[in-house]
Amino acid sequence: MPSASTSPRTLRKAVLPVAGFGTRVLPATKAIPKEMLPVFDRPAIQYVVDEALAAGIEHIIFVTGRNKGAIEDYFDRAYELEVTLREKGKTAQLREVEEPVRAAGSMSFVRQQAALGLGHAVWCARDIVGDEPFAVMLPDMLMMAQPSCLAQMVDAYNKVGGNIIAVEPTDTPERYGVITPESRDGRLIKMKGMVEKPKREDAPSNLFISGRYILQPEIFALLADQGPGAGNEIQLTDSMARLMQVQAFHALEYDGVTYDCGDKIGYMRANAAYALANAEYGDAVAAMLRETLAHSRK
Repeated sequence: MPSASTSPRTLRKAVLPVAGFGTRVLPATKAIPKEMLPVFDRPAIQYVVDEALAAGIEHIIFVTGRNKGAIEDYFDRAYELEVTLREKGKTAQLREVEEPVRAAGSMSFVRQQAALGLGHAVWCARDIVGDEPFAVMLPDMLMMAQPSCLAQMVDAYNKVGGNIIAVEPTDTPERYGVITPESRDGRLIKMKGMVEKPKREDAPSNLFISGRYILQPEIFALLADQGPGAGNEIQLTDSMARLMQVQAFHALEYDGVTYDCGDKIGYMRANAAYALANAEYGDAVAAMLRETLAHSRK
């Protein structure tokens, strides 16, 4: 554990890459950003922002693309709607509409003009992040956890510093990037490498990289000259592997469950999970699902 004089710099900023087309959930995303698709009672992106805020993040940076204006609008004031709800005395709905709005200057939006990969998207945020550590949160991946996944990662970061990646076990390592462990202390794992979509029999572990990162700003210089990798795109993992040669990397097997909303089945799983977990509607949702399943089997 670092001494007070070598404590890691405070994590204040998070980068949310939201420029992707959402091709795995077409045609729903033809006109609606995939991040704005509702998961139970709110857009998927709201859960990611809530997770960031619960971890103490002060500034959220969205890396957007064309046709993503709905995301910026969602986190802005909706004056006409607010006035209407207020005049009609719909205070509960008014609170829900006002909840996503953050303080002025606490959100930034930067454009990724071409789909050149996750690494390029993160690099687009370099001037706003500056010379400080930052989180990267993939909006496709919803993490149901208490404390939030990123909050657990911040706790680990405050102990060991460096770079932290969230991981969890999988039965299909060939579908994901997985880590190569060096040593383990409880849920915290010192890493010595990572492999993208290995053959199952060659996988160095069953721990897949699940879409949350805490990275040091030195990654930006590596991303600036990073050549295309898998899919002919600039891959964040390629620059992370280079940074691993000079900085410590740890993986945290966080306590929670990841829902991949980037495909249709994962999106439906997320809807069911968040609906069932809702304090007000969970019991009614469970009854509805049982009834629906019973009817579908007739």
